[in-house]
Order: sequence, then C-alpha cells, then structure tokens
Amino acid sequence: MSRPEHQAPPEVFYNEDEARKYTQNSRMIDIQVKMSERAIELLALPDDEPRLLLDLGCGSGLSGSVLEDQGHVWVGIDISTAMLDVAQEREVEGDLLLGDLGHGLPFRAGAFDGAVSISALQWLCNADRTSYNPTKRLYKFFSSLYSCLSRSARAVFQFYPENSDQMELVTSQAMKAGFYGGIVVDFPNSTKAKKFFLVLMTGGAAPLPKALGDASETEGVSYTNKREQLKKMRGKPLKKSRDWILEKKERRRKQGKPTRQDTKYTGRKRSGRF
Repeated sequence: MSRPEHQAPPEVFYNEDEARKYTQNSRMIDIQVKMSERAIELLALPDDEPRLLLDLGCGSGLSGSVLEDQGHVWVGIDISTAMLDVAQEREVEGDLLLGDLGHGLPFRAGAFDGAVSISALQWLCNADRTSYNPTKRLYKFFSSLYSCLSRSARAVFQFYPENSDQMELVTSQAMKAGFYGGIVVDFPNSTKAKKFFLVLMTGGAAPLPKALGDASETEGVSYTNKREQLKKMRGKPLKKSRDWILEKKERRRKQGKPTRQDTKYTGRKRSGRF
C-alpha cells in the first residue's frame, strides 16, 4: 500500500469523507493522543504553566485537544479545509488557520512558546506541483517557524520519514534556518512502536532528550555539529556526492534534456580496481 502523501496532495487526500473517517476511528484517535502526549513531553515545558503553542498540520484538532487537556492555549494551521471543518464541529478551543506550511507561517516574531506537529512534516517533502521545490519549501517553513518562536522554545515533530535521505533533507533545512537539535527514535527495534521525533531548539545546543525503550534500544541522531558545515555549504549538497548528482539529473529532466535513469549505482565511487 502506497504512502498517503504519494496518493494525492494533503488538501485533496483529506477530503470530507477522509477527514470524518480519520476523526471517528478509535484506533487513530488513540495513536494520535499518545504521539501528542509524547511530543508535549519532548517540549520540556515548565510544570503548571500554561503556554501559547502552535499545532502545525493540526487537522481535525485531535492533538490540539491534548494541548487543551494539559492546560495550554494553542493555534492550529492546516491545509485541508475539510479537516478544519471537522475541528470546528468538534468545537475545539484553539484558533484555526487555513494555510500551506510550505508558504511559511504568518505570525509575529517570538509569538509562541513552542510548537508540535503530528504526522504532517513528511508531506512537505513531496513536489505535488511542478512549481514546488521541497528543499525551498522546507527552508521557508523552518525559517518562518524559527522567527515566530521565542528564543527558549522547542518544536517537536512526529513524522514518518520515507528513508534516510528524507531525514537528512528535513534536518539540514531546519539547521540552515537556525535551529539546533536532531532526531529522537523511540523503540527503534520495534516494527509497530517505532516512532521518529524531530526535536528542534532555538536557544542553542543542548543534549537531545532520551528516547523511549531499553538502554540497548535507545537511539538519537544529533545534527547540531553540522551547523558550521552547513553554513559553508550554504544548503547545497557536496559536489560530486550522490545527492548532488541526483539534484543535477533532476534539473536536467525538468529542462527536458536526455538523462539516464537513477540506479543503485548512481553516485557510487569506483574502487579503481579492475
């Protein structure tokens, strides 16, 4: 079964029927609540102090309801009109905004104390239209998010990366926008329980939170030490690397030029032996 983001753009995939089905499925609700609670835990907010939080890709407000239950005030943004309609029918307490995260966030600087996102980030990695460039859209999103967060805030994204290249794309653009942090993987050795959380910090480098699972299972990938390298690279892949070659081939295809098909050997270094 293909991934949802490969079937249609989010505003099309989450139509009225899909939005209601998603919100009425008890299993999906339970999963959403657990992931939202974990994301809030990773925010490391002060105890017993209500905060103003962003819910990015808020959908029908399931994660927003968890924020409400923990005493926080929230503002949600989503690209699906149908999802936001369901959220209004559920009478969630958060303010709702229709918008595309890839266009950036329209909030004033330093307005929010933190941000969470459940199952939304991977959608930005798709080029749903010919004019969409995932790298540019991710950078636009992360740079505007960095601006609207306070300088002691965190943002936590639960998402479903398709592969290691996609994780690298997401994290590199977040670091380029000014964030510190990395990926926390809960239960990395479990097929069903394994979850990826991108934990971003605005206030400087800090240790990543501990992942859930046995000591032998915990896993975290820090990208903070790549900040200086990324500045030098200016967001571009290293010349002659696999990513650089794939990017160049993609540009040639868009220009209508003859281009060889990608294979597992693309960009692989030759050993020099025959």
